[in-house]
Amino acid sequence: MGKCSACGDWNTLVEEVQNAPEAGGNAPRAKSAAVVRLAEVQTGGGVRLGSRIAELDRVLGGGIVPGSAVLVGGEPGIGKSTLLLQLAGALSGAGRKVLYCSGEESAAQIGMRARRLGVAGDVLLATETALGTILATASELEPDILIVDSVQTVAVESLASSPGSVAQIREVTSGLVQFCKRRDMAVFLVGHVTKEGAIAGPKLLEHMVDTVLYFEGAKGAPFRILRAVKNRFGSTNEIGVFEMTGQGLTEVPEPSALFLAERPMHASGSAVACTYEGTRPLLVEVQALVTPNAYGPPRVTTVGVETTRVLLMLQILEKRSGLHIAGQDVFVSLAGGVRAVEPGIDLAIMAALASSHMDRPVPEDTALFGEVGLTGEVRAVDQARGRVGELGKMGFSRCVLPRGNADALAKEGVSPGGIRLDPVRTVSEVLDQLFGM
Repeated sequence: MGKCSACGDWNTLVEEVQNAPEAGGNAPRAKSAAVVRLAEVQTGGGVRLGSRIAELDRVLGGGIVPGSAVLVGGEPGIGKSTLLLQLAGALSGAGRKVLYCSGEESAAQIGMRARRLGVAGDVLLATETALGTILATASELEPDILIVDSVQTVAVESLASSPGSVAQIREVTSGLVQFCKRRDMAVFLVGHVTKEGAIAGPKLLEHMVDTVLYFEGAKGAPFRILRAVKNRFGSTNEIGVFEMTGQGLTEVPEPSALFLAERPMHASGSAVACTYEGTRPLLVEVQALVTPNAYGPPRVTTVGVETTRVLLMLQILEKRSGLHIAGQDVFVSLAGGVRAVEPGIDLAIMAALASSHMDRPVPEDTALFGEVGLTGEVRAVDQARGRVGELGKMGFSRCVLPRGNADALAKEGVSPGGIRLDPVRTVSEVLDQLFGM
């Protein structure tokens, strides 16, 4: 039976072999577990291992926690193996013992890539797909970091199913996580993703590890974004930005400059938003195209922002400002392949839509942030000081922001640093500030 009658998915049924009960039907009596007082548990003082890759440390919450299990997922060719090979070289160069186990490439292939990337250090390399052999090697060498690329290629010899099946992924991950936690050895696992973008294998795989990182990037774009979707030791709001070059992945300490590098000037349908990702303010360009429909039913297409959020902004514009956009095709995209989910981007989406509809550009020295409510009011968002500071650093001279944020900054005595703050309360005031309506 290949299809599960409960969830409807294919190839998810797993055989569970149960031990036969002892004679007389009595199960063996379990031993009691060792119990300690919570206050007496030794935590190691919260020591983390610095990876020497600042963007990765940011996403992990400050460094690698000994004994933690980190799952790195992403599309084929996005740079997962490159990132972990550079991580292995950086840690090895810092005096850490790293064991890199690959089930997808030969030692010669990895060596060629390492020389191209300039990876130095004494990295220990093994090309093996048998879990028992990997654990025996790690037990003998006792590395600080174990990297397995990828978990879908490793198999448990005692299971008859093929590598990559549900049963194999579950047992391999369980064995690696338990082995490394007993030895305070951090383990990094590479995971493939499905065509829907989720990590292949049972959802249990993500529950078994401590941290799940997704490596993202738009096709054809040079930069990559490392995002945490689960992190037991830090925030899931942080992102790390890298640029893919001929020498591998390079950190981007100032991603705002990268995302705005090719922003068109004096073009309608473009607005700059100051959003926040964890502790980092980020300037992104919101591009919108509102055009008469000529190819079938009207449609709304989005990239990098939720479609429901764009639909909401369109309805508010129709209701509260008198702009008639209904019946036209609408396209909204965040330039550079970045993705934003926080509500502070609402004002920039609305400004870009209105700009494209009226074919009037937003002033090039102006940026916006703020949340828009259903009644057309502009609501305050958090981290206003950091947003205004980032705008000043990037050379903007004007900021349209919620009245609540402007009043809070004035009360705190924050100097805008040469930036003119234009506070607004409603959508109508926003359009008046930008287009004189």
